[in-house]
Amino acid sequence: MKTINQLGIYLDHAAANLIDFTGNDKETETVISEFDIQDKHETLQRSESEMHHKEQDKQRAYFKKIATLAIGYNELVLFGPTSAKTELLHFLQKDNSFGKIKIEAENTTKMNLQQQEVFVREHFKKFEVKNI
Repeated sequence: MKTINQLGIYLDHAAANLIDFTGNDKETETVISEFDIQDKHETLQRSESEMHHKEQDKQRAYFKKIATLAIGYNELVLFGPTSAKTELLHFLQKDNSFGKIKIEAENTTKMNLQQQEVFVREHFKKFEVKNI
């Protein structure tokens, strides 16, 4: 029987927590976006266009880091309170490496790490096949 590797990714535009649900007791990994408020203020003083391009470049690098860590999984759930999950979903859908990976996005409220872990467990448990 094939092992299904499942990963929950709670994210906003500043950071992402990658919560493994495969049962191998992996630590939750955190990826931090390199575009911060200081970058925004510095580049915005020079030009709004420059700020927008720098933000896009850093967001692409942020999503690429997340994608690199998520590539070995069969199922992903992207969740969080901002539009970052939808943006990441579109980013992953453009990558052929994710063509056969089941990816879902769900809106949630802001959560602490323990709440995130519970959410991931409950999300994937509801899809488990019940043996009768």
